[in-house]
Amino acid sequence: MKKLEALKPLALFFLRSGIGIVFIYHGYPKLAHSSQWTQSFAHMGFPSYFAYIAGALEVIGGALLIAGLFTRVFGLLLAGEMAIAVWRVHLPQGSILNVGNYQLPLILAVGTFTLMALGAGVISLDYAIFRSKA
Repeated sequence: MKKLEALKPLALFFLRSGIGIVFIYHGYPKLAHSSQWTQSFAHMGFPSYFAYIAGALEVIGGALLIAGLFTRVFGLLLAGEMAIAVWRVHLPQGSILNVGNYQLPLILAVGTFTLMALGAGVISLDYAIFRSKA
């Protein structure tokens, strides 16, 4: 078990990096093609400017997750965004049993909540900058 415990820093780095890449991939189009997305957000019942907020949060938050900077703060923000996406966008489109309809935002919410709870780990800017203060 000690050998597995030694993999925790690497596991947190991979979790942060994988989730960060997915967020950047999904956030960038919201900023690059904003007119499309503002209409989509309005159609889903949100103010159209939420497309800009979501895009910026996903791109900036994804990049900061990869770097491991302010991981707990952005983990919470991104988990909240994904929980709202599941609750307000995906669940109303079908049954709760139709997991295929909301699997991506669900796993992103769970992953970012985990990062919020555990922190970035030792392979991160959070550790490099803030370890002496902890």
